[in-house]
Amino acid sequence: MKKIPLYKLIFAILDIFVLFTSFVVSMYMLRKDPSLGFVEFINVAQELILGFFLVSIIFIIIFYYNGLYRLNVVLSRASHLTHILKALYYGALNIVLASIIIESSQIIESRLLIFLVILVALPSLYIIRTELMRRLYLMFSSSGFRRNILILGDGKSGKLLAAKLMYENPIGLEVVGFVDDNKKIGEEVVSDAKVIGRFNEIESIIKKYHVDELIVAIDDESHDKLLEIIDVCKKLDVMVRITSELFDVVGEKVATEKYADIPVIDVSSHYNNVFTLSLKRIFDIVTSIFVAIVLSPIIILILIAIKLSSSGKIFFTQTRIGKNGKEFQIYKFRSMKELKEGEGEDEERRKQMLDFMKDENAGGGTKVINDDRITWIGKFIRKSSLDELPQLLNVIKGEMSLVGPRPCLPYEYENYDEWQKRRVEVIPGCTGVWQVWGRSSVSFHESVVLDLYYINNMSPWFDVQIMLQTVPAIITGKGAK
Repeated sequence: MKKIPLYKLIFAILDIFVLFTSFVVSMYMLRKDPSLGFVEFINVAQELILGFFLVSIIFIIIFYYNGLYRLNVVLSRASHLTHILKALYYGALNIVLASIIIESSQIIESRLLIFLVILVALPSLYIIRTELMRRLYLMFSSSGFRRNILILGDGKSGKLLAAKLMYENPIGLEVVGFVDDNKKIGEEVVSDAKVIGRFNEIESIIKKYHVDELIVAIDDESHDKLLEIIDVCKKLDVMVRITSELFDVVGEKVATEKYADIPVIDVSSHYNNVFTLSLKRIFDIVTSIFVAIVLSPIIILILIAIKLSSSGKIFFTQTRIGKNGKEFQIYKFRSMKELKEGEGEDEERRKQMLDFMKDENAGGGTKVINDDRITWIGKFIRKSSLDELPQLLNVIKGEMSLVGPRPCLPYEYENYDEWQKRRVEVIPGCTGVWQVWGRSSVSFHESVVLDLYYINNMSPWFDVQIMLQTVPAIITGKGAK
């Protein structure tokens, strides 16, 4: 809790109050017995009210992942309203589920519940968040909401951030200084912001200056060194964020918080624990079985089309690297003509892929394919990602998750740099961050950085968000090959 800024806690508490009140008021207005007074209604509908209190808490998770607790959103009227509308849209799905549960209730009429809750909540959230709390934040940003920031390194983004916060700072962030091993203690970096210590002194500096957040701003080190520094920082009891050219792709592809219009990426320790991982596993199994049943007619049609398109097996299996470097067999629908004996195209593809992996500036995605071998049905199922439906079996077996970094080939893993091997710290997934926000428009290095961002911010709701955004990515076929 210490890592969470005070203003975010206050906003979350007020949001729960507004949403819960909106639910209760809407339920009271839709009561089937008009003779019931408000107090009598509360006594009769206690179980429903408790249920909607839980739904209000779920809304907070939706608000969080839709950016409603980011400073750049909180302080902008237009952006604030847009994000409230977006969050309420996604939150309406929860109201639908709640409405189904109470459909048989004799206490309220649920058919108008979604409309009425949003009708009450939208103006209430706007008035309290945008007009009241935004002004209070600006009023108290120099005292109650003030946060001390320590910047690690002297990267361009870090120096620009320091300059902006020192000269045009309406958000209550105070730069206490820089930590740098290559400059003298006391050397000025930006205006009055000076080097106040070394990397090995971070813990004592945090205590001495009452630091609330660390901003890692290192551009001139390797990914390995940068990730080592982040690992050290994550063990400290403060919020850790990064603004670095090495992680620029995250700010370009993913909506992140901004300080003075400069993207800062949250890399603090999050939800990678036994409870959330168990919840993720249960969700994977239930959802995979449900999707397989619902799409069974489409699966049957694909099976027939593959058999008619060319000779060969219906399924394509391939060795991939799973969690902690363990090998497993991945399943796909065959989308290409099978190679004849003696043809060595795989070796050519391997060479192209390794060259692609070594080129940090190469764009165009991580797929190297021969278009001539793709069948007519293969073009469709690859473009729509339907060729990956058999991976639901991998998910049920526990070899894959619905969401996670894409599993690589053994020879790719053997040629990973050490920092890139961090992407196998979790179970690989059918879809992930780079498939949704990057797909085939990012380089290999950028896809790894996006996967590392996911690993660090992994949570059940983040998975749901990625899955919901995977659907339009599949429908449009953007970047797919």
